[in-house]
Amino acid sequence: MITPLDPAGLPAATSTYTHGTLVTGASRTVFVSGQVPWGDEDGKVPDTFVEQCRMTWRNVLTVLAEADMSVTDLAKVTCYLSDRRHRQEFIDVRAEFLGDHRPALTIIITDIYSPEWLLEIEAIAVA
Repeated sequence: MITPLDPAGLPAATSTYTHGTLVTGASRTVFVSGQVPWGDEDGKVPDTFVEQCRMTWRNVLTVLAEADMSVTDLAKVTCYLSDRRHRQEFIDVRAEFLGDHRPALTIIITDIYSPEWLLEIEAIAVA
């Protein structure tokens, strides 16, 4: 079971994340390597940040599906953005994919391995 932790002594977590995640009774854990916006059949990287973000989230969910897991099994997500100007678009697309599920989340602004990639997402899921 995944339980969000939002202690009363901290400011309220905003959007689709929680301050911490308590995992109990887990029998399976999946560590999702950093997924990038590279996954269509011809290896083309989408042009816009929103398209790249959606492709990257789909890649994360594809790895989870291989382990018979889904977005609701995500306990921790780390997102690497190439530029802070993409922050709001990332939050909006993240909400599309996570819905009401709120895993622990970290966003880091950094260079990404390939200059054409605008983000990378890694995750830990438990079931």
